[in-house]
Amino acid sequence: MELMRLGEPGRETPVVREGAEYYDLRGITDDITGAFLGSGGIVKVRAALASGNLPVLDNASALRVGAPLNGIGAVVCVGQNYAAHAAETGDEPPKAPIIFFKHPNTVIGPNDDVVIPPGAQKVDWEVELAVVIGKRASYLSSADEALQCIAGFTISNDVSERDFQMHHSGGQWSKGKCAPTFNPMGPALVPAEDIPDPQALHLYSAVNGERRQDSTTADMVFSVAEIIRDLSQYMALDPGDVVNTGTPQGVAVSGKFPFLAPGDTVTIGIDGLGEQRQRVIAHEGAPSAAL
Repeated sequence: MELMRLGEPGRETPVVREGAEYYDLRGITDDITGAFLGSGGIVKVRAALASGNLPVLDNASALRVGAPLNGIGAVVCVGQNYAAHAAETGDEPPKAPIIFFKHPNTVIGPNDDVVIPPGAQKVDWEVELAVVIGKRASYLSSADEALQCIAGFTISNDVSERDFQMHHSGGQWSKGKCAPTFNPMGPALVPAEDIPDPQALHLYSAVNGERRQDSTTADMVFSVAEIIRDLSQYMALDPGDVVNTGTPQGVAVSGKFPFLAPGDTVTIGIDGLGEQRQRVIAHEGAPSAAL
């Protein structure tokens, strides 16, 4: 079962995909939001599917795929959470989760264009397992408690401008992470109970058809459960918040690959969660130099 939002930006229809069919969820909810997830929305969708009364959405496969979640409160990100990725950037694996934030308005559909900001020269890709919170996570005492707060999983491309990130941010990273379009998300929200082990997922990326990243979530420094439990000691995560859990080796900042340029195509995917494909374009106002 996959929760999706289909249609033009701001006018997406909530659907559930089961097999080859897309079923319209507007009889259950106006949209897929944190409030819907926090009120038992996934259970309601399963019951509606089992009843056989959900209408099929006509021409669904021809519609734009939006981000699978609307009204996101926070996008919390974990840095250098794969040891090999930390090494390729010249750092040791962290001893505690490194946290930064992306503005929620970075989130776009999984196949929408990524826009290079004016003055940007070092735009990079990052395939990441994204966790969607379904129950408030605050001062959790165990990994089991943390897993119970997860509604489901999706895919994020944590697009990054490395010069802004490293040299313009005053010691933190968010300036290089928060340009509009810098978090393609989706295509679907897959319920947590449909992912038996979030630490056994293959994830990959490619640029113009050439493989870049090829790894597994088993290589995370901190597991999904550890991340959520740790975060809950410092902040409350609410339903509809998203946690990007880090990226494996194989990004441009390693020096092994060129950074993204207008005309490039980025493909990222995670087995069991689907695949994204973005075209990279220049900002209409380019060029201008970042301060």
